[in-house]
Amino acid sequence: MTVRPAMVQGEEPAGVTAKDKLIIETVLRLQNFDLESSAPAKGAVLRYLRAEPGSDRYFELIKRFQPVEITDSLVEYSLANASETGGVRGAELIFSMKKGDSLAVITKSDDESKAEAAVQLIGHAAGKNTVAMLLPLLNDRTVAVAVRSAAVKALGTRLDGQRQIMQLVASGQLSDDLKFAAANALLGSSNTEIAKNAAKYLELPATADSQPLPALSELVKRKGDAQAGLKIFQTVGTCNKCHKVLGKGKEVGPDLSEIGSKLSREAMYVSILNPSAAVSHNFETFSILTLDGLAITGLLISETDDAVTLRNSEGIDKTIDQDDIEIFKKQKTSLMPEDLQKLLTVEQLVNLVEYTLTLRKAGS
Repeated sequence: MTVRPAMVQGEEPAGVTAKDKLIIETVLRLQNFDLESSAPAKGAVLRYLRAEPGSDRYFELIKRFQPVEITDSLVEYSLANASETGGVRGAELIFSMKKGDSLAVITKSDDESKAEAAVQLIGHAAGKNTVAMLLPLLNDRTVAVAVRSAAVKALGTRLDGQRQIMQLVASGQLSDDLKFAAANALLGSSNTEIAKNAAKYLELPATADSQPLPALSELVKRKGDAQAGLKIFQTVGTCNKCHKVLGKGKEVGPDLSEIGSKLSREAMYVSILNPSAAVSHNFETFSILTLDGLAITGLLISETDDAVTLRNSEGIDKTIDQDDIEIFKKQKTSLMPEDLQKLLTVEQLVNLVEYTLTLRKAGS
């Protein structure tokens, strides 16, 4: 959550003068005031907007005057807060200013976290334009799995989006790496026809006791036993074989000591059940094929002009001389197993997630 320092009563934001504040209060009282008619008023408004992103007045001023000069910073603010109310409010203003294309462009960004955030914002704010903006991403293999999965989720919040996903599924045009996201979107649909039809083609993975996995919308409603989840983390869940918590475990994947402060309950389930759709930055998988036919897959630890070092799923580092490498390629899948749920019952999975949610930054 973005938290701005509290202002002392009567104190102006940094860079905003008392005169600016007076001008802003005045123009907000004036009906049909044209901001372009007054350079001082426009200057005061822009200074305030740049100094106080996310405040109620920030949104009020943008909604009232829609200054195009603030578009880029509004987009950046919205992307940085895509999972919060402020980010969505910002995206709604972006579309009201007819600048939605600025988010559409970012869905193709090489920065996967920004691209995913842009998709989320479009899903929240684009309204009837959502399908036209996001549907093309689903079969665009140049776009990361995490971004395409986010597009499936966003489309799945709309009935017209669900129907488009269903058409792709029924025609065999939806790629396998999106079927988990599609199953959650369609099997949990409030439209019984869509849910029934989807069940002909899709199913959620089975758990250790051969019981079908509930949809995410159902899983997030369940509360578990964090202490039991700790035991799952250390034993049958095999989590500590790749992750550290408070210095214990192996350093293959991200350190999870503060993961509960970073992911929502739903995102935690996705990271476990569909890891390729939730790969953390700097933990992407790479593969090397050497000239003598050795294939190595792992996390990129270092790359120099002389050699490349990868860390495999067992935490073992392997360094290959650049002269011995035939192919060096970033993969679109996670090093984390795709079928971890097969090791757990639904109850164990719920307990595991409950435990990971307790791993929070001190004071949060």
